[in-house]
Amino acid sequence: MKTVDILMIGHFAKDRIVVDGKGEISPGGAVYYGSVALRRLGLEVAIATRLHPDDFSLLAPLKELGIHVYATPAPATSGIENIYSSTDMERRITHPLGFAGPFQAEDIPDISARIYAVVPIIAGEVDLTLLRQIAQRGPTALDAQGFIRVREGDRLVFKPWPAMAEGLSVITYLKVDLAEAEFLTGQKDPVAAAATLAAYGPREVVLTRSEGVLVYTEGRAYFAAFTPRSLAGRTGRGDTCFATYLGKRLSTDPAEACRWAAAVTTLKQEKPGPWDGDKAALQEVLARTSVEVIQA
Repeated sequence: MKTVDILMIGHFAKDRIVVDGKGEISPGGAVYYGSVALRRLGLEVAIATRLHPDDFSLLAPLKELGIHVYATPAPATSGIENIYSSTDMERRITHPLGFAGPFQAEDIPDISARIYAVVPIIAGEVDLTLLRQIAQRGPTALDAQGFIRVREGDRLVFKPWPAMAEGLSVITYLKVDLAEAEFLTGQKDPVAAAATLAAYGPREVVLTRSEGVLVYTEGRAYFAAFTPRSLAGRTGRGDTCFATYLGKRLSTDPAEACRWAAAVTTLKQEKPGPWDGDKAALQEVLARTSVEVIQA
């Protein structure tokens, strides 16, 4: 049986990025941004995804990097339109463009992974039954957006995840952003919100926000700041951050993994597309990135 460090499960997306009214089509999704970052950090990574056969050629750059790609033909390719103003790249308006349909058990390859990362972009990709089956295979990570970000007409809106308690009970690593954490817990304070989510079962909660990344584990919170010179590469920030954290957790502790996640994400935000893997630039950012310990 093939063994990889991380198997990522989610829709590969064909997104449309619009800045100041000018748009372009761009690959997207956590399986794209995350797998490239992991591979450029030297990890063995595989993705399981669904997309229309006409778009299979978009997966070629991942294969060229040495990422193991398992793609299932789907009636459509998922995608999201992200609309920004260059004066405020932190805020965006999102519209769904397509949906590749739910994963079936047979879409998940029979390979072994040290972490199974379930990283959907839109609710409906992975149901509770499949999530349980994946979690039985080994430590499982989950991005909450793929369970609460729901298509409603031409909008993407947050809606409650009815099976949240049961779903989070089988998870080891959970990723949320600040808005998702507040929606799920009703708490504005990020540490309190992360602690509430951890009480459902996840051993480690990774919470991203514009200022940086917070990791909550075993009653303690760690925070490392993002320090990008620009936000030209804002799209894919959370995907890159979570994947980097997971990858570094295979070799180091939560605080150090948090620091690496902040550094890689800092560089990713400066350029559109996935992190370019510049090791010299990474060492420079790591040298100035520190971790603050917050007692919960």
